[in-house]
This record gives sequence, C-alpha cells and structure tokens, in this order.
Amino acid sequence: MPTISMFYGIFIRMYWDEHAPPHFHAEYGGVEAVINIQTLEFVKGKLPRGAAMLVKEWAMQHRNELMEDWNLCEKLQMPNKIAPLE
Repeated sequence: MPTISMFYGIFIRMYWDEHAPPHFHAEYGGVEAVINIQTLEFVKGKLPRGAAMLVKEWAMQHRNELMEDWNLCEKLQMPNKIAPLE
C-alpha cells in the first residue's frame, strides 16, 4: 500500500484496486482509520482526536488530488505523492 503523504507522524495510504466508496487510510500511533474522500467521514476505525482533526484538515485541502490518486489506484497505477499538512 503506497504512502501518499506523511505529516506529524500520520501516514496517509491508498490500496490498489480498492472497493468503493473512494477512501484513504490514515495511520497514527499504531491505529488506523478509513476516511471517505467525498464526505471526509471516518467509515472504519478511529484516530486520536488531534490526529483526526489534522487528517480532516489535510483532506479538505487535497480532496481533488485524493480523487485523482483514487482513480489511479483503481487502474492499478502508482498514486502521486500529495503535499503534507504544514
């Protein structure tokens, strides 16, 4: 699973050929969550509150790039790196 971004100890990843709806995985401190790209809702797992807020802020800023990466992964192509949250 490629890591597409990393910031403040949070790893953002996408799987190839993943099931709908479009989503990404966020991992922090050994726990993982799955976040819907369109709604930014956590659909599986959870992160500590501060990390969850950072992930949502980052995803709002990069929603179009996340969808582009989702489309690449569906075609079994390597997703692009996305700038970290600053």
